[in-house]
Amino acid sequence: MTVSLPLVVGLGFFAWGAVRFLGVRVWIVALIALFGFWLSRTFLAPAIESGTRSGVSDINGSRA
Repeated sequence: MTVSLPLVVGLGFFAWGAVRFLGVRVWIVALIALFGFWLSRTFLAPAIESGTRSGVSDINGSRA
């Protein structure tokens, strides 16, 4: 059985776990999310997206 889980859901669980179990402050998580939002509007966004897609496909073993 294959389960498809969006990357943002996985990152959300990681952020929740960091706040809950590692004692990371919520404002730090919000600041990192805001930084990612601003970074997505820069010239680096295509490189970040292709690198993320490549990394996820390598992990999944479905290199296209």
